[in-house]
Amino acid sequence: MRLLIFLFFLSLNSFAQPRTYLKVHFLYGSKPKREYRDTEKKWFGGILGGHVGIEADSDQVVSFFRGREVHIVAKKNNRQSRYVTHSRERFYSMFGGSPESKKRAIVHVPVTIEQRQKFDSIIAAYREQTPYDYAFIGMRCGSATYEILAQLGVLRAYSYRRTYWKIFYPRRLRRPLFAKARENNWTVERYEGSTTRKWEKD
Repeated sequence: MRLLIFLFFLSLNSFAQPRTYLKVHFLYGSKPKREYRDTEKKWFGGILGGHVGIEADSDQVVSFFRGREVHIVAKKNNRQSRYVTHSRERFYSMFGGSPESKKRAIVHVPVTIEQRQKFDSIIAAYREQTPYDYAFIGMRCGSATYEILAQLGVLRAYSYRRTYWKIFYPRRLRRPLFAKARENNWTVERYEGSTTRKWEKD
């Protein structure tokens, strides 16, 4: 009888998929409060700006970045875009100041080993050749991150154009990802930003 119970639990474990985590990092958009305009800098994108990236390996946050120019409309034959890897500290200080002064959130997304391997393959390919241009009407950090998560089956997939229109800035990604986190009891780390800036709300 004990042997049967042991074999039963062994069979259950054989079907269990090992899991790891991808950490999605959100740096919230902001602008200086009126009384601090002389000491605080304006940020690219302002209150609806910010940035988002994915950390798979410890202290290595990968994100979609603009190139030398920023196009108004995406251009297939002149892609001004790149995938960049930053440390956590560099990621959260890219607009200046210390990481601790930034409003930020980190969503811990559980993935299977197969999903992690697919993520690594996607990033390797995208570093070799970015799949799209960085543009105001086109893909930016939020939509590019959504597109990768959709390929992994974490979020619902959309067409190229619908992705960049629907996920126009990082908050449009935070909302469905936060909803998924609440539904599945994923860990979400939240940090409040400096009181000298007006921060984007969820």
